[in-house]
Amino acid sequence: MATELDHSFSTSKPIDESLAAITDLERLVPCVDGGRVLEVTGPDSVKAEITLKMGAMSLTFTGTVEVAEKEDAAHRALVRVKSREAGGQGHANADVTFQLEEGGGGTIHTNAQITGKAASMGEGVVVGVLDALITDFTAKLGEL
Repeated sequence: MATELDHSFSTSKPIDESLAAITDLERLVPCVDGGRVLEVTGPDSVKAEITLKMGAMSLTFTGTVEVAEKEDAAHRALVRVKSREAGGQGHANADVTFQLEEGGGGTIHTNAQITGKAASMGEGVVVGVLDALITDFTAKLGEL
């Protein structure tokens, strides 16, 4: 199942400081509810884990998070997530594009692909959980 979501966020931080925070994965990953960094695997990549509640199920995904693209002049970053469901056959992958704007804040475009138990919950549940997760994330992002 593939889904795309768009969100906005605001911050009082200078644009360059915001871009630096977004591309610092050790600071970024814990802003996702249930997310944590397990290991730094490179200058722009980490091994991470997230535990999500989807309906009555609790699912844990483990995988890599990397800054795949960073354009300082355009104030844009692409963070790529590739993860597998612990103890299952499913995966949750996403390309998350951050576009920062002068004056604070910006937009987040998420292109996610979900399979396995999570996808079996149905598109409405998956989109609802992702939307709530990203909305909570955007509130924390402004504080980075």
